[in-house]
Amino acid sequence: MTRTDHLETAATAAGRPRRRLRAALSMLGAALLGACAAVGPDYSAPPPVSMGAGWSQPAAAASGPADLAHWWRTLGDPVLERLVDGALAQNLDLRQAAARIDEARALRDQAAGGRAPAVAAGASVNRRRQSENGPLPVGKVPGLEATQTIYDAGFDAAWETDVFGASRRALESAGARLEAAEAEAQGVRMRIVAEVARAWFTAAGAADELRAQQTILETLRQTLGLVQQRQAAGDATVADVDAAYAQWADADAALPGIQARRRAAVLGLGVLLGAPPERELALLDAAAAPPSLLPLPVGERADVLRRRPDVLAAERRLAASTADIGVATAELFPKLSIGAGGGFQALATGNWFDSSSTRFSILPLISWRIFDGGRVRAEIRARKAAERQAALAYEKTVLTALGEAEQALGDYHASLDTLERRRVALDATRRSHDHAKARYAAGDIALIELLAAERLLRVAETAAVRARTDAAIQLAALYKALGGGWDAPATAPAVAAAGSGALPHSHATRRKP
Repeated sequence: MTRTDHLETAATAAGRPRRRLRAALSMLGAALLGACAAVGPDYSAPPPVSMGAGWSQPAAAASGPADLAHWWRTLGDPVLERLVDGALAQNLDLRQAAARIDEARALRDQAAGGRAPAVAAGASVNRRRQSENGPLPVGKVPGLEATQTIYDAGFDAAWETDVFGASRRALESAGARLEAAEAEAQGVRMRIVAEVARAWFTAAGAADELRAQQTILETLRQTLGLVQQRQAAGDATVADVDAAYAQWADADAALPGIQARRRAAVLGLGVLLGAPPERELALLDAAAAPPSLLPLPVGERADVLRRRPDVLAAERRLAASTADIGVATAELFPKLSIGAGGGFQALATGNWFDSSSTRFSILPLISWRIFDGGRVRAEIRARKAAERQAALAYEKTVLTALGEAEQALGDYHASLDTLERRRVALDATRRSHDHAKARYAAGDIALIELLAAERLLRVAETAAVRARTDAAIQLAALYKALGGGWDAPATAPAVAAAGSGALPHSHATRRKP
């Protein structure tokens, strides 16, 4: 039986009146001689999580992992780099996350301070009169005045020894929550980078789409003019004019939506940079080079769990919940505190600090909650239930991270496939347009047929622009899902992979309290 098992057995025996004192003394002596054992479970890493057979996307098996920490710099877009740098410096969500880290660090320091003695100093002058008819016969004691002025100065110190590790467990809990706050802050950083990239890709893509749509509109305007001329010459009907006008009006109606989408993205960038929305309106006139869109080597699936801040934060919250059990368990056992005080006290200032005016006291105290209606044990059960919740939350976070990475990987490769097909369609449409130009130059077709071929070309160009924008947005989502956008520490907790099977509900085998 371990020392901690002995402590729990003694605490149970304390409920028996005849053995209460003997149990208290034996537990206290064993704890003091055993260098302050910490009750409660010792934290151990979560169990392996089933990772399956690897990525479900064959294209993900490219050689070597990509540089995820500063992935936006690999795209060769100086505007994007400036926007991301500005957001990382000024974003309000990031500044709130930094404040939460400061709060968690202060709470950790507060828990650490609870293990040290508390010392207070003070001084007082007390003018008082005692009753001559009270329990103290002031009037009958020669030289003792009923009215006195008492001068007092000194200090008081109090220290509760951490015999059963309550303070130690509290410090472990606060330290783990600090690390969780730091991981969550990195998660905010990762999200902000992805949102900035998404907003910029949306704005730049909308600008390209707007130019393509305006070209389509100009082509349809020319077509409408030709149909109107033919109608005036008697070669076309009013219905032909209405049909041509309807096509032009439909293309014209699409312009406000594209412009609004572009403006909304730029306004969103201003807020992401911690500034008024109109801060980046100048980007409406900026040109952006299309980002490099290539298959991304993503490494092993386990790398995702080592990089994802939400997984790291969930693991640290689980560690904090484990330590909380020890804090609650320590309430089952006696507490030893020592109080000391000293100073000077006199009835006159002339001899206030003389050696004969010194006072001191030492007060060791043992307190024990023998009966409290079961509140301590109820708190222990609550802390254990909270730990089980944290373990299940960790497991869910792991599975969610894998699911998001798989989905983002599939969406990105699907968008690359769509982009490639749109490019094939665009090349075919360009060849068809070149044939139409040649036939028009030879006099084989009318101008209206050439304009129809040109309209099809512009529609294909617009579709390709949209496909490229969607692929760029999916690239940002993939980097986010993989945990990119921050420097993962080399000492990040490793998450082992299990062969198969369901996730367990109990995350570790631990030493009993």
